[in-house]
Amino acid sequence: MAKTVQDVLALIKEHGIRMIDFKMVDINGQYRHVTIPAENFSEDTMTSGIGFDASNYGYAVVEKSDMVFIPDPDTAVIDPFCSIPTLSMTGNAMIIDHPFNRPLAQYPRNIVRAAVKYMQHLGIADEMKILPEFEFYLFDQVGWEVAPHTVSATVDAKQSYWNSGVEGQGVIVPKQKAYHIAKPFDTSYECRSEMCMLMKDAGIEINYHHPEVAASGQFEIEPQLGEMTKLADDTMMIKYIIHNTALKYGKSATFMPKPIYGEAGSGMHVHMLLFKDGQPVFSDDEGYAHLSKEAHWFMGGLLKHISSLCALTNPSTNSFKRLVPGFEAPVTVGYATSNRSAVIRIPAYAKSPDKRRFELRNPDATCNPYFAYAAIPMAGLDGIKNQIDPHENGWGPYDMNLYTLPEEEKAKLKGLPVRLEDALDALEADHDYLTAGGVFPEALLKNFIKTKRAECSEMSKIPHPAEFDKYYNL
Repeated sequence: MAKTVQDVLALIKEHGIRMIDFKMVDINGQYRHVTIPAENFSEDTMTSGIGFDASNYGYAVVEKSDMVFIPDPDTAVIDPFCSIPTLSMTGNAMIIDHPFNRPLAQYPRNIVRAAVKYMQHLGIADEMKILPEFEFYLFDQVGWEVAPHTVSATVDAKQSYWNSGVEGQGVIVPKQKAYHIAKPFDTSYECRSEMCMLMKDAGIEINYHHPEVAASGQFEIEPQLGEMTKLADDTMMIKYIIHNTALKYGKSATFMPKPIYGEAGSGMHVHMLLFKDGQPVFSDDEGYAHLSKEAHWFMGGLLKHISSLCALTNPSTNSFKRLVPGFEAPVTVGYATSNRSAVIRIPAYAKSPDKRRFELRNPDATCNPYFAYAAIPMAGLDGIKNQIDPHENGWGPYDMNLYTLPEEEKAKLKGLPVRLEDALDALEADHDYLTAGGVFPEALLKNFIKTKRAECSEMSKIPHPAEFDKYYNL
């Protein structure tokens, strides 16, 4: 929307902007923000920045926590959820230094930019495009409580099958039968359409939206392919728009991978492809699924490092409740065409050379998108550098339904980590591919692992309601 300070000043004047909101990202991938009156915005704002305490964002020790946030005018958008005219911008965190500030290496936006520069330095490609698919639930009611005397959570979606006995409830969708279901059963159509229109207003082009499999309010919005660093910013804005629009319609949105026992989980499948000098790197008419040797090596790198990748792409304990058989979730370390049970799926419908690609199916949207999107190419580039062939390593192609294999055949397959603790163990043991070129600072990875281990420890100490069902009367 804007390229320079003068462009921002013109937007302020044209739209009667009263406040400017600077959105930053913490280590967990959640927005934080600070707001200034529009009349305080100047050229100096873009050079001197806005001071903040990075230790409260999870990035720096307290002794070295004073940082400045430098806004990026190219991210300027009018925030549709503020009644006072507000211009929103994201940007980069910088370490205060003299005579010039320098990028904070641990800041997520700086990491994804470093990954692109590393890819360009290797000469493998000069652009990476990605397409994340956003699956989420919209609930009409949600509540939870964690206290010494009670541990509980309840959700409700009015059209869900569990409300079939409620008088006057209206339309009811049978369990696991909601995929692409139309009105009157698609009760949140207008809400999602408004989400997509707001995304377009924010400069995010959308392919489509639709109901997903789960009958209890699961949906998907898919943006168009785009350059990786922009899609990282767009991912944050897409989630922001979904959450806030849901509230406007009296609903609550969640990207929690498995909010409902027995229903389909929500993932964030990431499609990817590389370009060099405007030409697709992954296309080859003679290769399996019309993919080049570089594409196969890239997949090989992803599959080699998939266990450690899970710590960054699936960083919640709830993530691994989704990665189970029977719900079209990936559970097998392997690749195949049109097979949703393998970690890497090659879509058969992507036929033109500039669209030929594959998707990584294990990520979910509890991730910090900057970390996840940076880690994915780092694993793939390691595969290209070392020519890791997925077929020679026994990772496929698996052109069959892996869920229905005989048990003795299933036993031969390698699976994803089954707990966040396992993924963190893998990341601790296997992260050299991430630190290559200085893209991921070692200190960040250690801090991330430490933070997540503490989270796992905390969660393991809380009694689960299902434990009462299993053990109370023993």
